[in-house]
Amino acid sequence: MSTPTYPYNEGGYTLYSNPCCPYAQRVVRALNAAKIPYYIETIDLKNKPSWFHLVNPQLKVPTLRTPDGTILIESLVITEFVADQFPEAHLLPSDAIERAQLRLFIELFKMRFIPNIYNVLENTNEKEGKLSKQALLDGIKDIGRELEIQWSRRSGKGGPFWNGDNWGYVEIVTSSFIGNLVPLKHYRAFTVPDTEEFASFNRWRKAIEAAPEFLKVRPDDKPLIDSYEKYANAASK
Repeated sequence: MSTPTYPYNEGGYTLYSNPCCPYAQRVVRALNAAKIPYYIETIDLKNKPSWFHLVNPQLKVPTLRTPDGTILIESLVITEFVADQFPEAHLLPSDAIERAQLRLFIELFKMRFIPNIYNVLENTNEKEGKLSKQALLDGIKDIGRELEIQWSRRSGKGGPFWNGDNWGYVEIVTSSFIGNLVPLKHYRAFTVPDTEEFASFNRWRKAIEAAPEFLKVRPDDKPLIDSYEKYANAASK
């Protein structure tokens, strides 16, 4: 009996990914920022290949296979691995306080932005929909306030990115979810108001949306919108 196999790049990095998955986009941007050669094996999330369980029994993307055959899962774990494995890329600051402030902001974004994106998509009830949109707007205000604090610090250099003029680790791990405002507008007519209370967030958002590092990985609108149909239609089923 032959041993089951799966595709990978012999002696190199292989990323099992999907272009519309925001978590996978994190890892692609981290690998790109570190200038690491890698091979992408695209996984159809609606029709996963029969061999994928050999790579990741959880059948999730992203999954990274390292040159020695180690399998890594979970997007933030992988992006930190890339930062640690390739310190010459300077993805994370060398200063411990700056690293802590960066991680606190990522945690805030993870708690106040990401889940509320999905809550807005999944709520078709008018009352619940308004509440979920307000929760997202409140989270965006909190994010904007933290950006203002960071931009007043030496490391923030006045913005518009976390590290001033430089696209960095914060944008690597958050920007794909900023991109998810596209399906949110399509399915739920949600946009961030262009008012003073959202000015800091919108400044950061616009800088992200114009950055080459974002555009290189960003999927086209149609496949991105289509990939979120399952969330938008979940409540009506």
